[in-house]
Amino acid sequence: MGFYSEHVLPRIIVKTCGMPAMDDLRRRACEPLSRDVVEIGFGSGFNVGRYPADVRRVAAVEPSDTGWRLGAARVAASSVPIERGGLDGQRLPFDDDSFDSALSTFTMCTIPELPVALAELRRVVKPGGILAFLEHGRAPDPGVRRWQRRLEPIQKRLGGGCHLTRDIPAMLAEAGWEIVALDSFYADAAPKPFAAFSLGWARNR
Repeated sequence: MGFYSEHVLPRIIVKTCGMPAMDDLRRRACEPLSRDVVEIGFGSGFNVGRYPADVRRVAAVEPSDTGWRLGAARVAASSVPIERGGLDGQRLPFDDDSFDSALSTFTMCTIPELPVALAELRRVVKPGGILAFLEHGRAPDPGVRRWQRRLEPIQKRLGGGCHLTRDIPAMLAEAGWEIVALDSFYADAAPKPFAAFSLGWARNR
């Protein structure tokens, strides 16, 4: 990673993704989780403290050493054991059927080969297990989508490869995840091209 990606971008993400306005959304996203959880794009741990009581451990997949260090206090204070369990969502270092649940919040926009990562999650999550998600992506309105297409090249450069136009629910379904619950909406915390959110969960068929 370059200096910007490793030292500047994680701090920008802390400011944007760590806003208090996201707290309730993160709590809703975590509600379906249970038992052993793999969380891709753990970041600086803003979901810590929002895992349900039934969660007994979290394997945190996070590529940024700086992001992990910025979340050290949250990890240390967590009532749920959390261990850093890998650096790349496209190559998970776990055996098949290792987890009951998976979690992704504001991560699927940046993974270079998202279908590969979704297949990896299906491999490590037990059959019938769930993937809970809170993501931004393709807006429902044509006018907003036009702005997303215009802004995406800049967003990818400044946001660590972040895509504005990915249709996350469609990509989940194409990867074999069965969408069970989905809430699509514009969040109040950002301009519409950046705030077309999808919150829900899907089952590993």
